[in-house]
Amino acid sequence: MNDHAPDINALLQSKFPTGLGLMIPPPCLLDMQGEFVEYVEGQSLTVRFPVLPRYRNPIGHMQGGFIVAALDNTLGPFSYLVAPPNATASLNTQYLRPVTGEHAHITCTARLVERTRNQLFLSGEARGADGKVLVLCQAVCQILPQQPPD
Repeated sequence: MNDHAPDINALLQSKFPTGLGLMIPPPCLLDMQGEFVEYVEGQSLTVRFPVLPRYRNPIGHMQGGFIVAALDNTLGPFSYLVAPPNATASLNTQYLRPVTGEHAHITCTARLVERTRNQLFLSGEARGADGKVLVLCQAVCQILPQQPPD
């Protein structure tokens, strides 16, 4: 974990009452070996993911579904830091450049675009080590009603 990123898992756990059975960090983030790089409260979260050989498609590029999973594994924790609980209503992705086997990792950043009473509008991007944008995405999350304590 980078010096610019607080313990994101602890921050997420603090947002929820104990006993909900939430898996933080979730297995999908652990499987993709995401590393929290930077968190700017209420503004952005950056996570780095290795480009593993098992993520490659037949031509040797990172398969689009794994790229979206990396972005979702960045947008999801960020959305819960901004407005827990919520659920993704839409996630739209634009691929600008391939993530080739020469990329050791991609760095994904989630940003808050707008928050309304019932929705979050988020943007995301994946960049290579050279800083070039590889993939862009936009997400809308529905803010769920808070359950009153028992």
